[in-house]
Amino acid sequence: MNRPPLEVADIVRCAGQSFVECSQRWITWQHQKILLAIARCRTAALGWHRDQCSGCGYSAISYNSCRNRHCPRCQGNARVRWLQARERELLPTRYVHAVFTLPRELAPLALQNKRVIYNLLFHSSSETILEIARDPRHLGAEIGFFSVLHTWDQRLQHHPHVHCVLAAGGLAPDHSRWISSRRSFFLPIKVLSRIFRGKFVAGLKTAFHAGALQFHGNLLPLRESCAFASWLRLLFRHDWIVYSKPPFAGPEHTLRYLGAYTHRVAISNHRLVALADGNVTFRWRDSAHGNRKRLMTLPVDEFLRRFLLHLLPRGFVRIRNFGFLANRKRANLLPLCAQLLATQVRSAIAAPTSSEPTDLTFWKCPHCGGEMKLVERFSPAQIQLRAPPALCIGAA
Repeated sequence: MNRPPLEVADIVRCAGQSFVECSQRWITWQHQKILLAIARCRTAALGWHRDQCSGCGYSAISYNSCRNRHCPRCQGNARVRWLQARERELLPTRYVHAVFTLPRELAPLALQNKRVIYNLLFHSSSETILEIARDPRHLGAEIGFFSVLHTWDQRLQHHPHVHCVLAAGGLAPDHSRWISSRRSFFLPIKVLSRIFRGKFVAGLKTAFHAGALQFHGNLLPLRESCAFASWLRLLFRHDWIVYSKPPFAGPEHTLRYLGAYTHRVAISNHRLVALADGNVTFRWRDSAHGNRKRLMTLPVDEFLRRFLLHLLPRGFVRIRNFGFLANRKRANLLPLCAQLLATQVRSAIAAPTSSEPTDLTFWKCPHCGGEMKLVERFSPAQIQLRAPPALCIGAA
């Protein structure tokens, strides 16, 4: 495996305990837990295991990973498993990519109420797409899609938005036929933007009256009903951004695209360039100037502060399915969609899903290409080196 010359773990170890001490005003135990997991990932602190090739007998020792979803090292296997499951669900039709973005004014409120705002972002965007797609004036069909939450931009600033990947069509209301969208047009962007804005603001009002929102620091004045209502009116003064990319060429291009968007964290290790003199340099893509690649340098403390902005609430699900891809509908409606598209239903879709996990092999033997199997585990306590006994000077 090719290891990047610089990793987020190196930056965490460079900052050390001084970063935690200097950030006492805002850092929490959950922040510290994630930093510790990243620093210890694939080191002797977590133990190691030995794999052996079933063909030639080649043996290799590897340190254990932390398996934290915020760790840039630990998302590869999860991404492969997820992509293999989605591959069995892809329909032989075009796919569309849409992005729903929250305005900049909502970012401070989102940081103080992550679970409420992120859930509301999912619900508002999904209900908007489903409602407009069901409208006979637009598509008149029941669609299926999944949404992925991202909370960052290329410069690691807080930028909450959801990426939605949709099949370019859906089931007729009576489930008798498949309705395809036009090749150059899926759903009206301006209508999506206004409906999304209305649903999200209505959800904010409901959360406020239910006492589900917290206000700290500069947002303290918004605790008053009149101030909060005035602040909400400002959100209606401009259109919210809903972006739709051109349709994918086919299911195979969809999978290639999904691999880069599903299990990403705020920044990948391959974007890191240098760590010197207390500063971190990383690459970022400037979308405002033709996606030109640029370099940005930040102090270590500022880099880690931005990285920790994107910590998700405990147990929060950041990939969700809707429409005929929803968990309670997928088993019945997905094979029907494939049948209506005049294709052979894949056995993996038609057959009932097994509760047992699939045995996936992610590491092949570098010598013969055989399957590497786990043969031995060692805990940190087992591999900890003990110092030799102290000599008793002057003993008889």
